[in-house]
Amino acid sequence: IRRYNLSFSNINLMTRCKFAAKSKLPIEFGDFEICAFEEDSGKEHIALVLGKIENQENVLCRVHSECLTGDTFFSKKCDCGHQLRRSMELISEKGSGIILYLRQEGRGIGLVNKIKAYSLQDEGYDTVEANEMLGFNADERSYEICSDMLSHFSVKSVNVLTNNPSKVKGLEESNISVSKRIPLHVGKNEVNSAYLKTKKDKLGHLD
Repeated sequence: IRRYNLSFSNINLMTRCKFAAKSKLPIEFGDFEICAFEEDSGKEHIALVLGKIENQENVLCRVHSECLTGDTFFSKKCDCGHQLRRSMELISEKGSGIILYLRQEGRGIGLVNKIKAYSLQDEGYDTVEANEMLGFNADERSYEICSDMLSHFSVKSVNVLTNNPSKVKGLEESNISVSKRIPLHVGKNEVNSAYLKTKKDKLGHLD
């Protein structure tokens, strides 16, 4: 079993997610590098990297859970696509950083269940109520694999782009050193205002 010795922890963790491949990926915001990772289960994740991050501290980092409807189809029901785009912009402005794109659709419940939750939201339930009515926790995501992905680049600590303190806690509990939380306030519209209020009131997201 391969093990990583994380530069920001004295604890050796069993690898859950292994580096698989990389390629150049020039996009609107700069010449990024796309790196593919595979979990032992076969689930695949992506790291988008710009500039020098190896052995660096306070690396600008966005941990982004996949949102097909927001990231790809520009849904107005959420702010996910806007947060992803803004993260790319901020990393580009800084000249370096990393986006960990995790395949955790629908806060970890999967795409089909997410659409079922959307249907319940159409009936008037909020996002937390909908997940719970389907038999899930309000948020089923985990962040342990982030330590494996960041250790591949020997990242020492990160400045995390997020409004979600639970995400920061999850990263720290995964032995990732979080130096700073940087808020992301983009994407609010007339459709998702109630959704964003629910995230603040029920999930603890910050302004």
